[in-house]
Parts: sequence; C-alpha cells; structure tokens
Amino acid sequence: MCNLYTNKTMPQEVADLFGATSDRGYNVADEVYPGYSGLVVREEAGERILKSMTWGFPRHTVNKRTGKPNKPQPVNNLRDDKLWTFWRKQFVEPSQRCLIPFTAFAEAEGQPGKMTRTWISVADQPTAAWAGLWKPTDEWGDAYSGVMVDATEELFDIHDRMPVILHSDEHEAWLRAPAEEAMALVRKYPASRLLVDRTDEPWFKARTKVQQDERVI
Repeated sequence: MCNLYTNKTMPQEVADLFGATSDRGYNVADEVYPGYSGLVVREEAGERILKSMTWGFPRHTVNKRTGKPNKPQPVNNLRDDKLWTFWRKQFVEPSQRCLIPFTAFAEAEGQPGKMTRTWISVADQPTAAWAGLWKPTDEWGDAYSGVMVDATEELFDIHDRMPVILHSDEHEAWLRAPAEEAMALVRKYPASRLLVDRTDEPWFKARTKVQQDERVI
C-alpha cells in the first residue's frame, strides 16, 4: 500500500510535461498523504487539464460502540482486481481516469515503532505518472485514488503491492482508450528501471510548521 508520495516538480512544469492546461495557482504539499491535496491530470471536453484534488475516496463506517457514523476515511489505493467490479463505474469511463504525477513513493520498513522510509523512484522518468481514477464527492469535492498491482519480485521484501506506473507513451491510452485496452496497462513496472533509496528517516516524524502549511504555487 502506498500512503505517501512526493511530487517535487513545479505545477507549470507538470502541465508542460503532460501537455495539460494550467491557468491558476494550486495548493500543493511537499509530501502528499491520504486526505491531502495532490495534482492530477485528467481530460475534460477533449482537453488535458491539471487539477488539484483530494487523495482518497471517502469511505464511510459506523462506530461499533456508539452506532454513530465515523469521520470518513480516504481510500487512496485501488486494487487492480476490483477495477471491473467495485470501481467499474469509474474505470470503464475514460473521462474518470487520471494521471497522478509523482517523483517518488514511500514504503515503511523496519520494526514497529522504528520504521523508516524507503523511497522508490523511476530512473527513466524523473516525473512519472501513476494510473488513477477520480470522481466528484460530497465530502471533499473532486477526489482521486491510485491503482495498485502485485509488486515485482525484487520489491517484494519492501511491500507486496506497488503503484501502476505508466510508461510515458501510455498516458494517452490510459486517459482515452476503452476499458479493455486500459486494463492491459495495469501491470508491474520493470524493477530494473526503479531506484530504491533506503533512508534513516522515521516513517512517523514530527512535522514542522512549514511542512504543515501547503504551498500555494
């Protein structure tokens, strides 16, 4: 499961890279967590646009003790084997697919309470695209989530799942192709093209005021 990723590329650079229209400021964070705002590229009326959305679809549960609704929680990862069932409504409609630009995603490694961040980036794509779906929500406005697949054998000791990373020539198909063609893109990215950086950064770390504030760019 991916619960943290970075997108250190400036919004206008992202727009230029993905051929999208960008005409306003965006609320973006240095590190994107579930429930945070992140940048996505989607199509509207045949035009690619760069949008700021909330990472995660709202999931509603009921408190077993009180019987009252809990605060909605973000579903920020989507299983590939549920694209034809649970997420079918979004998946089969090309306009509900999106690209999630990122520079690296993180996984937690180590003993409980002492876990550190392991960052994984794409060697041949400094800013890559994670295959995603988006939808409007009553709770958070437009929201998005990323599709996950089984990890490659080389990454399995880090985590058993990984984001669906698209090759640069697959963006058009993910945003426009029929569902059967898009499904062929839902696969593992070659481990030989991924860079793994095991750090000493604690997985849970105190956040400074600067980190807490989103940057408007």
